Order: sequence, then C-alpha cells, then structure tokens
Amino acid sequence: MAEAGYLLFDVFTDRAFAGNPLAVFPEITLSDAAMQRVAREMNLSETVFVVRGDRGAAAALRIFTPGREVQFAGHPTVGTAIALVDHLGWIRPDQASFVMRLGIGDIPIAIDRGEQTTAWLTTPPVSFGREIAREDAASILGVGVADVRGDLPAQLGGAGNPFLYVPLASKAAVDRAVLDVSAVREQLGWNDINGIYFFAQTDDGAYARMFAPMSGISEDPATGSATGPLYAYLAKCGALARKERFVSEQGVAMGRPSVLHVRIRWNDDGPEAIEVGGTAVFVGEGRLRMPDESVNAGPSPHA
Repeated sequence: MAEAGYLLFDVFTDRAFAGNPLAVFPEITLSDAAMQRVAREMNLSETVFVVRGDRGAAAALRIFTPGREVQFAGHPTVGTAIALVDHLGWIRPDQASFVMRLGIGDIPIAIDRGEQTTAWLTTPPVSFGREIAREDAASILGVGVADVRGDLPAQLGGAGNPFLYVPLASKAAVDRAVLDVSAVREQLGWNDINGIYFFAQTDDGAYARMFAPMSGISEDPATGSATGPLYAYLAKCGALARKERFVSEQGVAMGRPSVLHVRIRWNDDGPEAIEVGGTAVFVGEGRLRMPDESVNAGPSPHA
C-alpha cells in the first residue's frame, strides 16, 4: 500500500470548523479514477491534487467533488493558494501575485499578507444560458412563487461551471428552501449543471445557499465559483450598485458560516474584472493509504 499526505483547511473563514473544508494533496500523481475514489473517500465538497506548474504557473490543480471532476472551483483555488503561500513554501515571501493552472485555464491569484493571508482569484469569463420560469424555480426549491423575485430572472450561468441562479425575496426564504430533486430532473438537465445557487440580496452583497446533489454535494458551505458570476449576473440585470466591494455570506443555515469577499473593477459597460477572496484556517493533516497501482499513473494533463 502506498501513502499520500494531505493538508486540511477550512476556507472562507477565520476560525476552525466553519467555512468550507478542503483537503489538499501536494505533489502526488494518481490516475483519474484514483483521484475520484480519494475524493469520494474524503467526502468533502472538493479535494485538490496539486503539483508544481510550468510555463509561468506556480502550480497545477485537479479538483474533484465526491461525484465528478470540475474544471474551476472557488474554495479549492483560494484554499490551495493559501496552502502554497503559508504551508508548502512554493511562493516567495515577496510575491504578491502568481498564476495557478486549472482545467478551465490559468487563474490569476493576488495575495494580501497580514495577520491572516487573504487570497483573491480572478473569476474567468462568465456566460449565461436559458431562463427558468418563476413557478418552476419555486418548485425546485420548495418555496412559494412569491418567495422568488419577479424582477430578476432565474437563469443558468457561470464561469465554466453552470449553476442555476435563483433570486429570492428574503433571507428567511433562503433558509427554508428544500431541494426537490424530481423538479430539478423535470426542469433541468441533471448533468447539465453543477448546482442550484439561490440568494437574497443584502445591503453589503448577498446571503446565499447552494445545493449540488448532481456533484455529490447535498449542500455547499461556500461556492466561490458561483459567487463571482453572481455579481456578473446582478450587474447584467441592472441590480448591482457600482461599488468596488461586496460580501457574500453562505453556509449559515447548515452551521458552516462562510464569508466570501468580492472586489469589482468597473468600466463603462459593467464589471471589467471580478475577484473573489477570503482567508483559510489550517485545521490538520494526515496520510491516506491507497493501492500501489493508483500512484504514479502519469503526468497531470493540467501541468
């Protein structure tokens, strides 16, 4: 049996046992099937396998949920960036920025060093798909039609990973939502989306939850890959103040409160760049035993 070491972080939080847990496996190459089995064994929202990058990238990441590989994800990107800076020593102390290579492409990372390191990712280009009827969105979330805002569309969108965005009228509606799997299958392609992201706007930003059973995640405590596109969606709909800073809360209803910070650079047409950032807490490390045939299966295709 071979062994692989991993680091465990809580991401988008400044305290342990909050935020979104993340396992980071550094410098080990496994087969695709083995990485998926490890992610299923860890049973976290995402597990990351990271190797040193080349061609200008500090690191190359493979990101797996318990159910599938994803090409872009926020809390694994932010958490792994902080791991590279604070724990693995892959980033020089004088570096304020670097690039990480994901399946979707190269993601710029900015670092703010302080009492806790904050990592900021730049959201990849956002695209939008079809809209869903208000009544169908309500049935998917088990809420009343009046709980779904009528002035904003329930719409598919994302940065590589498509989500259904559903605007709700209040935090209370967000908290009482319950996913109706049969309604999802009826109204949406089960394998065409990564999750259902629903939110209520607040004075500072948004209060959100995200269900993703199609990715092997019943509920995600923090979804950075959905947060950046959320603000692109709100700007597209004319529902976002032209401020430079916002805050999204997520995970509160499931007892894993997370805080995702958003920075927006605007131009005349709208957001020019959307960054999502946060801190992470190192909570432990361990070693996982696995069959020898899983190890050294060839180079990562993202490296």
